Amino acid sequence: MMQEEDHQTLVMNTDDDEGVGLGEEESDAKNRWRHPIVAFFHVFFRAAAIIVYILCSWTGAGFVPSCVTVVVLLSADFWTVKNVTGRILVGLRWFNYVDDDGLNHWVFESRKGARVGGSLSERRVFWGALILAPLLWYLLFWSTFFTFRFQWTILVLLAMSLSGANLYGYVRCQPSSADTSGILHSIFQHVVINQAPTAATAGDTVQVFT
Repeated sequence: MMQEEDHQTLVMNTDDDEGVGLGEEESDAKNRWRHPIVAFFHVFFRAAAIIVYILCSWTGAGFVPSCVTVVVLLSADFWTVKNVTGRILVGLRWFNYVDDDGLNHWVFESRKGARVGGSLSERRVFWGALILAPLLWYLLFWSTFFTFRFQWTILVLLAMSLSGANLYGYVRCQPSSADTSGILHSIFQHVVINQAPTAATAGDTVQVFT
């Protein structure tokens, strides 16, 4: 049975949550990191997964323990980026659920307000790591493919799927991305989640919370 999909982009206004003026927000953004530990773990797990993979695959380490270690790091990275760092550093969140009628709902939330997200440097770290990791895994995929290490290729494909899912989700969280992320949307549906081209898909909806 084919599942239908529903996409929602939610914009939540949090101006009332923080009693901080615009001048103070600009000062914080320019002068200090507001969430350094969160930013550290945003980079740590994905960087560790790539480093461990390179060391293990290029030094001839055993595949099974290497694979387990990399998968654990990838899983920790996926959960941390999806549920923690995106919400704190850039005020974005996405998730998916299936209702009782079998309809597949994709919800993309964007929060706005005076003190939403981290500083400018933290935002750059967030988006830089979010974009760079899938690109590195893409290069590693071709490296394993052309060197005929196909068991490592499977692991790299898993890494591309997890990091690509977070990239896709956060791009779609931005309200302005509805008209600019069509290519990324198509790639994610047909490659990452292996969505059949004939499956019915509900239209996107945008809701603004004030």
